[in-house]
Amino acid sequence: MSERDDVTPRRRDRQRAETSREIMAIARRQMADAGPGAITLRGIAREMGMTARAIYSYFPTKDDLITALISGIGTSLAEALEAATDAVPETDPGGRLAAWGQGLREWALAHPEDFRLFYGRPIPGYRPPEAGPVDRTDHRVCHRLTSLVAAVWRDDQPEEGTWSDLNPEYVAKIQEDLPDVSPAAAALALRVWGRMHGLVTLEIDGHVQSVARDPAALHHAEMLDLVRSLRR
Repeated sequence: MSERDDVTPRRRDRQRAETSREIMAIARRQMADAGPGAITLRGIAREMGMTARAIYSYFPTKDDLITALISGIGTSLAEALEAATDAVPETDPGGRLAAWGQGLREWALAHPEDFRLFYGRPIPGYRPPEAGPVDRTDHRVCHRLTSLVAAVWRDDQPEEGTWSDLNPEYVAKIQEDLPDVSPAAAALALRVWGRMHGLVTLEIDGHVQSVARDPAALHHAEMLDLVRSLRR
């Protein structure tokens, strides 16, 4: 194939990618205006001046569009958390864990609707594909957080809990990815996630601002206390 023959397919690929991004941008705006349930392929097609048949060639179903949205959101979140963590030396495991929590808050405040879609608001009728991009992103985030908690958790602390206390599917993933992590550290990672996620969710939904003059300071204090609690 000559260079000239290759121009059109590459241009078509670029145009298709641009159209896909525009479709997802409009879907996110629909979601921001009226919640995840407001996303409609036909409404997007009308706004873009496309036929319903044409838009279905990009996303055959609404579920396909939502999966693509959540996958992109999850990737953005995972990359932000990893960047925040990697900015702190491995010699400071507590600082890396605190940075992870700070990265979560900063990303959520910058993308509140994305945060709600990924972690909060259920979408009526939507079921993510098994072992699909949504599951892979959850796995990526969980893997990093569990690693960080295990690095802070002191080996000489008494063990609490067994693998039987956790969901077998979750245990299988942890043991495959992090074979040296104890059941106590794995369970502790879930509790750490609850503290981090809970405070951020309260702030995103406007509950912290009414009682705390400086939500950022409150969050920072919570992260420091969280790290201290793991070292006791």
